Amino acid sequence: MLAKWVYLALAVIGAVIPMSIFLPWAWQNRPDLQAFLAALNANPISRFFAWDLLIAGLAVLAWIVIEARRRRVAHAWAAALGTLCVGVSFGLPLYLYLRERCRHTG
Repeated sequence: MLAKWVYLALAVIGAVIPMSIFLPWAWQNRPDLQAFLAALNANPISRFFAWDLLIAGLAVLAWIVIEARRRRVAHAWAAALGTLCVGVSFGLPLYLYLRERCRHTG
């Protein structure tokens, strides 16, 4: 039962911290895809992290879809959407929370 609350706390942290960094940047640069891509490709380290997270995000999305169907996890779509809108740091712990919640209720 503790795991469920740990996952939920990690989901909140995984949403708040990345968005507290991204939203001020987005506010300052408005919806400028060119500036976003330039910042993302600013140097080899930023490209490394961008590609690493893109591939990890795709793997997490595939895992959520496959496992949610197999385990019949309610509201798994929210974790997939969270992964797409915020990132792996939010979507993965949210899915783990939903899976634990489902496990303890049914």
